[in-house]
Amino acid sequence: MRTSALWASRWFVLAWSLAVLIPCPASELEWIVISEDGLGFEGLESGTSFSPWGFNYDHDRDGRLLEDYWQQDWPLVESAFREMKALGANTVRIHLQFGKFMEGPNTARTQALEQLERVVMLAEETELYIDLTGLGCYHKQDVPAWYDPLSEPQRWKAQAVFWEAVAKACASSSAIFCYDLMNEPVVAGGDKPREDWLGPAFGGKHFVQYVAIDRQARERSAVAKEWIDLLVAAIRKHDARHLITVGLVPWSLDRPGMTSGFAPAAVTQSLDFIAVHLYPEAGKLEEALETLQGFADVGKPVVIEELFPLKCSAAELGEFIDRSRGPATGWIGFYWGTSLEELRSAKTLPAAMTLAWLELFQAKRAAILGEE
Repeated sequence: MRTSALWASRWFVLAWSLAVLIPCPASELEWIVISEDGLGFEGLESGTSFSPWGFNYDHDRDGRLLEDYWQQDWPLVESAFREMKALGANTVRIHLQFGKFMEGPNTARTQALEQLERVVMLAEETELYIDLTGLGCYHKQDVPAWYDPLSEPQRWKAQAVFWEAVAKACASSSAIFCYDLMNEPVVAGGDKPREDWLGPAFGGKHFVQYVAIDRQARERSAVAKEWIDLLVAAIRKHDARHLITVGLVPWSLDRPGMTSGFAPAAVTQSLDFIAVHLYPEAGKLEEALETLQGFADVGKPVVIEELFPLKCSAAELGEFIDRSRGPATGWIGFYWGTSLEELRSAKTLPAAMTLAWLELFQAKRAAILGEE
């Protein structure tokens, strides 16, 4: 009996040691596809409904863009992903800067692609899906000197090279929820050409970018569709599986007043779903819901890819989220690397707004994801 007990003890110690020394592989994320009814998302194998619920991780607390610190401060990226997961997210939207990924019009940076693959592996490990947005020129000083002088066809070709390289690097990972071609693209209107490819700065960053600065008597939506179709084709050369969208401003709808040229009914045929950025205003929730319905009327899944209590209270944003369920099937807010504890101790208005958002995010999670 003593011998048996001794061997049993030794086997237990050996098994425990192996468990510690040989880490268990992270569970593989299920591929996400368009649901059978064409209006939402589901897991490919299980058929379980999927609603993107998460954060834009577009910069850190100091305003640095991801590529500014993702090598020297890699532990910061790791901790941010784990914090977003702990807050209840299932999706993280990252923003890739064109200038950080391209050596020249025809050549992508190998080092940047390798670091992107590292982020994708982190997403797999933390079980977070990635909304991968590309072609960013948020910091004007980082735009390559050779980029803006390119003609429109040359610029589009360089953008296609970017997306071919990114798609090739990410094609095999089920952690990629989607590729977002560009954040808030616009086709210039009027007959006078623009001089700048970027829209006005907001908070020191240029979030709006023009895909055409000279309309040349063309129909704006035709230009937008041609640009989308070109980049979708570039991605599909290497990746036939992942979903593709583009991040649209709310004034993309074909209505009187300012428009982007990206009227969703006219330009989204080759996209898998529609992504819209909506910031409801205080006392104007009906207007925001009407705008959302305009995108939903196209008949494809709609993800609200950006929202935040920027122009309304957290309570009103919560009401908007509740009432947007149906037209929308996904909601992505913001996380900038500051924990709830730090936000609670800070005594600033931005900290209070962010804290209110994160608390709302946690409170709504169960209902949105059907876990109540």
